[in-house]
Amino acid sequence: MASLPALTGNPASAARSAALIALASGVAAALVILLLLGNIVIAAAFLATAILIGGGALAYRRIFPASGGEGAEPDWALARVLAGASPDAVAVTDRAGRLVCANDRYETLFGGFPTPPDLPLDSNDAERLGVAGRKAWRDGTATIDRLFARGTAITGEVACAGTDGDLLVWRFREPTGLNLAATVEDLVAGRTGDQFGRSGIMVALIGHDGRVIAANSVLRARAMGHDDAAIVGRDFARFLMTDERGMVRFEREGMLKNPLRVLQIPFLDGDAAPMLIALIDEEQSAAPAIGASASAHVQTLVALMPFGVALVGADGRFLQMNDSFARAAAVDPAAPPVYPGDLVVREDKGVVSDAVRRFASGATHSTDLAIRLKDHPDEPVALSIAGARGLGDAAVLLSLKDNGEETRLKREVAQATKMQAVGQLAGGVAHDFNNILTAIIGHCDLMLMRHSPGDSDYDDIQQIRANSNRAASLTRQLLAFSRQQTLRPQVLQLPDIVSEVSQLLKRLLGETITLNVKHGRSLAPVRADPGQLEQVVVNLAVNARDAMLAKLPQGGAVLSIRTFAVTNADVRRMGSDILPIADYVALEVVDNGAGIPPEILPKIFEPFFTTKEVGKGTGLGLSTVYGIVKQSGGYIFAESKAGQGAVFTIYLPVHTASAPVADTVIVPPKKPIDLWGSGTILLVEDEDMVRAVAERALTRQGYTVLTAEHGEAALELLASQPRPDLLVSDVMMPLMDGPTMVRHARKRYPDLPILFMSGYAEETLRKSIDLDNVAFLAKPFSVQQLAEGVRSVMAAKELGAGPR
Repeated sequence: MASLPALTGNPASAARSAALIALASGVAAALVILLLLGNIVIAAAFLATAILIGGGALAYRRIFPASGGEGAEPDWALARVLAGASPDAVAVTDRAGRLVCANDRYETLFGGFPTPPDLPLDSNDAERLGVAGRKAWRDGTATIDRLFARGTAITGEVACAGTDGDLLVWRFREPTGLNLAATVEDLVAGRTGDQFGRSGIMVALIGHDGRVIAANSVLRARAMGHDDAAIVGRDFARFLMTDERGMVRFEREGMLKNPLRVLQIPFLDGDAAPMLIALIDEEQSAAPAIGASASAHVQTLVALMPFGVALVGADGRFLQMNDSFARAAAVDPAAPPVYPGDLVVREDKGVVSDAVRRFASGATHSTDLAIRLKDHPDEPVALSIAGARGLGDAAVLLSLKDNGEETRLKREVAQATKMQAVGQLAGGVAHDFNNILTAIIGHCDLMLMRHSPGDSDYDDIQQIRANSNRAASLTRQLLAFSRQQTLRPQVLQLPDIVSEVSQLLKRLLGETITLNVKHGRSLAPVRADPGQLEQVVVNLAVNARDAMLAKLPQGGAVLSIRTFAVTNADVRRMGSDILPIADYVALEVVDNGAGIPPEILPKIFEPFFTTKEVGKGTGLGLSTVYGIVKQSGGYIFAESKAGQGAVFTIYLPVHTASAPVADTVIVPPKKPIDLWGSGTILLVEDEDMVRAVAERALTRQGYTVLTAEHGEAALELLASQPRPDLLVSDVMMPLMDGPTMVRHARKRYPDLPILFMSGYAEETLRKSIDLDNVAFLAKPFSVQQLAEGVRSVMAAKELGAGPR
């Protein structure tokens, strides 16, 4: 049928013609078969097939007529009827972003007809939905998970539709088990509600505004007088009355009927959450309000509830708890709790016991308590308590929400935020330390020029210099953790890196640890710094070695290193909230040591955190690994169980040929042979101690040095003094930073050579130093390194070329 419009030249009439032809052909075939064969079944089959094909074509052309001709406007009334048959929320928008069609489920879910992507969604979900819409215009389809509309978790799908591709179809569905309110509504209004009714239990789902959302047939008949009455949307309180003793009855029945026992069951958090209400006739005698059959139904309902519910007797003991409650409370099946207080920490036992006793004695209102479970004392949860008299032996109803997934997400976000903050702090500390170390190392070099080996002070100065270099190594590790170190990325194969470092690992591990290396086949290339990746493998191996040597496992210590491919389908099945869906090459390092305790696992990547004895570790090994992996665009995860060793898995994104490769705008200067020179150098540095050392060092090399404490002072010197031969400047300075000052200076002297110096790494400064013909010198540097850098730039100038 797709080719018919092209043959006729009129798409709409072509579709209608095709449909009529199909119908006529089917009728003719049916008649022929009936006359010749006499088989009425086959004839009916031909006729039904023709009606289906022709009717489908007519319906399709009715909804989406071809553009350009008469009747080009789609029949949105018919489209809305078809969309209403879908259990999902469906809406259609045009190219101008206007809402042209939506079904009833869409109105219910979003409280009206807002236009996508501007929907009443939580946090930044509307922005994410807008991105999905733009992707659908571009690629045809888009999917977005983990949307939350007024507390309901939904999944969105956007598809480009229409004859000219000028429509977007938005479909929102609720994952199974996440919309508890809808599940309870179906239970109340469906067969389960009827079963309750046959046992004499009236149930209703009441909204936060007090209006009825759903009710079973018995409640409708008692409240309204007949079962088919429209009770949905009515104010529930208007059907009830209270006598002088506080007993509740239906207003329509007056004082002649038995009073009612009202049971409120909170099952969702939030002020706008609905409430489940159960009404039971309370007999005037000592007989129980409901019989054994009704009790069995209640227990069945409690077991089927998708949220945590437990029943407690008048003596304060548990009578029943469903699987959701046991899972949320981390109940051990082998040793179930006897009292609700057994679930919580010692400080909360009294509060829970008092609340249970109060509601068992006749309290009518529900309450929420913030408690701490015994197995998770650091994560408070909400426990809802309500009176449950009239349900057989049950006196109190407990409701507990399973916050496991929410807690995990909060923990991951908090950990990521903490690592980001610590990284920024570490980078700032490293920068300040580099300035201090530059001054210490520089003064040591100047003093060594006045002392020769054998002098009494020579060895002391050398010791100070050696310790300063050790401190400089620590700052480099801090820069690695804070992702501010200099990387030289290359396109490489991950197995090649592991193979090159394997011989070194065998020497590091010793003969007591067995090293197993296994590589996957046909691994894609990645882009990273090979030297830094080797450092990652070595640090992980050394960390595993120390863990295994601390307590040698039975059967021998084994360290396994494996590389393998991870496709985007694998990532999607993992369901990780951190790892984006893409193709990766993974590196896995596994040891069979004692494992990492759960309370320590979240802290292992923090700088200076170590479990080793004082003086036997800096706590920067794993933090350096974390920084290198993150700066390379990868992800690292650590898993461990007590007594089962630890598993570190690194995911590096696959490098594609079309991926842009950033060019390095600054490179280290080459070392010249002769360090002496002449000419005028303008030195700009805001740290007095660094400026003093650099000025003395350059003056000793034969240069005339002009100094300025910040960028504005340097520009004033350039305006009042002859042109310098070289400008040496710090990058980060108050008032005016180095790159801004250089841009102003080059307006006067376009070919002025520049040598930048900074305690931050080049990788961090590349965006700010967007200038041509500049060189870079990292702090801390020695007097000789400063002289080499200056002489290299001056030599390049004499040859007629700037630093590259």
